[in-house]
Amino acid sequence: MKKKTVSIAVAWALTAAIATEALSADIKPAAAESKETKISPTWAYQLVKRPDVPQVKEKSWVRTPIDNFVLTKLEEKGLKPSKDADRAVFIRRITLDVWGIIPTPEEVKAFVADKSPNAYEKLVDRLLDSPKYGERLARRWLDLARYSDSAGFTNDETRPNAWRYRDYVITAFNQDKPYDQFIREQLAGDELYPDNQNALVATGFLRYYPDDSNSRDLVQRKYLTTTDMTDTTGAVFLAQSIDCARCHNHKTDKVSQKEYFQLQAFFANTNADDHIPVKDKGVVERQYEQDYAKWLERSKDTIAKLKEFAKPYLADAEKYNKERFFEDTRVSLFKDKAKWDANDRWVNQRYENLIEGEVGREELVNGYLTYLYESETDKTKKAEYKALVDQYKKLATALKKFDNLKPEKGSTEISAVHELGHPDAPPTHIRFTGIHDKYLDEVQPDFPALYNPAGLKPDIKPSATSSGRRSALANWIASPQNPLTARVLVNRIWEHHFGRGIVATVSDFGKAGERPTNQALLDYLADEFVKNNWSVKKLQREILLSSVYRQSSDYRPDVFKADKENRYLAVFPRQRLEAEQIRDSLLVAAGLLNDKVGGPSVYAPIPAVLTAGGRDLWKEAGDPTDQYRRSLYIFSRRSVPYPMFETFDGASQQAVHSRRDVTTTPLQALTLINNDQVYKWSQNLAGRVYKEGGSSEAAQIERLYQILYARSPDKEEKQAITAYLDKHEKVIKEQVTSGKLAITVPAGLKEVPAVNPLRLAAFVDLAHSLANTNEFSYRN
Repeated sequence: MKKKTVSIAVAWALTAAIATEALSADIKPAAAESKETKISPTWAYQLVKRPDVPQVKEKSWVRTPIDNFVLTKLEEKGLKPSKDADRAVFIRRITLDVWGIIPTPEEVKAFVADKSPNAYEKLVDRLLDSPKYGERLARRWLDLARYSDSAGFTNDETRPNAWRYRDYVITAFNQDKPYDQFIREQLAGDELYPDNQNALVATGFLRYYPDDSNSRDLVQRKYLTTTDMTDTTGAVFLAQSIDCARCHNHKTDKVSQKEYFQLQAFFANTNADDHIPVKDKGVVERQYEQDYAKWLERSKDTIAKLKEFAKPYLADAEKYNKERFFEDTRVSLFKDKAKWDANDRWVNQRYENLIEGEVGREELVNGYLTYLYESETDKTKKAEYKALVDQYKKLATALKKFDNLKPEKGSTEISAVHELGHPDAPPTHIRFTGIHDKYLDEVQPDFPALYNPAGLKPDIKPSATSSGRRSALANWIASPQNPLTARVLVNRIWEHHFGRGIVATVSDFGKAGERPTNQALLDYLADEFVKNNWSVKKLQREILLSSVYRQSSDYRPDVFKADKENRYLAVFPRQRLEAEQIRDSLLVAAGLLNDKVGGPSVYAPIPAVLTAGGRDLWKEAGDPTDQYRRSLYIFSRRSVPYPMFETFDGASQQAVHSRRDVTTTPLQALTLINNDQVYKWSQNLAGRVYKEGGSSEAAQIERLYQILYARSPDKEEKQAITAYLDKHEKVIKEQVTSGKLAITVPAGLKEVPAVNPLRLAAFVDLAHSLANTNEFSYRN
């Protein structure tokens, strides 16, 4: 088909004014720059040079070189760092940061009592060595990878293989996989490590974009998927808003539209495939095969009848289905396979990827027969077609009755990207104003000059089965000579622990982003990170053992006056817990958390009032213990997000989610108060307290505080709680007597304590109330 083209002269004339302005170095960044920093607008594009560790006055405060860099800034501002946090506060803080859950009272007690000189080192190493570490850090990475267990758009199909990528990320962090290797596997695992199926799973990073299965323009769909891969790679690994250069030259950074499409050309031959067989089958795969075989055995007769019925119409139905696509797509779909080029292969692979299941092709017959019935004007023929449509629907309905026998979760396949066994890639063109069918000049893969001060050239080495383009891109991004990669990752880790990056705009290191508050610290961390073989654990260990991380979060008027946003960290920043931390910590407090690692995603209970298709797209967990899995494992559906995560600012699954928002709304408190699940967890929390706290109510209150807050209640709190229980017991009695309320007692007890049931009910409400406090939902 002839491509739609636009005169290059006309195209550039229309955008000349924008382009000239965009490439000017005098453009001011949107974010305000600190007057005292005087940092170059292009600081991020200069090669990392290790700075000297600065000398400081208060040498006794320094535990790691990080402290020298932080303290230098504080001394410049005439500020002193804060004292160390209380040990109980510290272990709660670091456990939430590294594991994403609250510590147990026993863990708190052991650390507080540990007087050995390396007590903090032992604590940090214990936390980093736990599988919970990988689960916590994986959640933040999945935010960046726009991870979801469903495709999104109208149909929002389940992606049964997505969990494999999630588990790959967990394992990578737990094994401390070097970050440069982590990059290479996710961008080009299929090319660089063709015999390693885990590396193939890693390319799920590129695969799990939102996808519209209803799209009838597969040429446009290809353009949109390669655009997503380009934009996601630029934002996640390079912290660049490269997407701003797709329609015109970048307005603030020196990146041209041509360079955008040169970067996109690295992905030109990249194809998604959701049907790659698993080589080494484990428990999940074998269970899936058993369950699938049971379904197939029960449904095989109905399937055979449906196939027999559809057989005479299959060829015509296939032709009719292909004819409904856009013209440029039809060119590829109807072309003889022997004449396919790289673009034709992509289109046909995409078409086949959409036809799934035992009767996937037979389902096309329904659409074809319906079309014949609706378009027919002859009454006799119309009646014949109507009978055929009804016959198909009858068979399809009969088959659907067996759906409850289908496997609930798991699969025997992998979703990944590869290049369909061919080295030649489709051509990449600049698009006029980014429109997919407005072709300008063809371009070849290359790196944007701004991001490439070392002047590296793409080292593209095609193989018999792949273009080698993504390998070249991955090697460049993972190179120590890339000025952005290490800086971006250490900044994300810093933001993870302090709530704000050294560069606050964690996915925008360009002119429109903020300048670093401490560039020397950022460059020290980046250089040290690479020297330590790109070890994320070593990076975090140094941060977690620093004095700046150990500081108290107590309010200081002098700091607020001099540094209202606490950019220079004279006090430790207090943070609201993320949605997953709140839910998981409530489960830990209740003694219910199922700490199984990995495996297919599970469905946790959702409120009965949730509609909007939720009941069709959300299935209750078959195994009752699944509802207590960590939030990381809850099924992530784009059209029906888990309600609690929505309420507490969970990550969007539509695009790169760089930083969690923190809002304060009445709905958050109402969710914790009125949510049935939270109340049940509170019953279990009360039951746990009765089991562990002894028979004394004072000891029970002490235990409740230790579980939730890692501290003891003070004298005033004890008095207030006792008064609350006395008063609330009377309230419950009045409501029970009037028939307005049923008594709710602690859960999880083999025997109900010999205590007034009204007092027990009041204690459940106490546990519920204390879990719905700022102190529980924040870490200090």
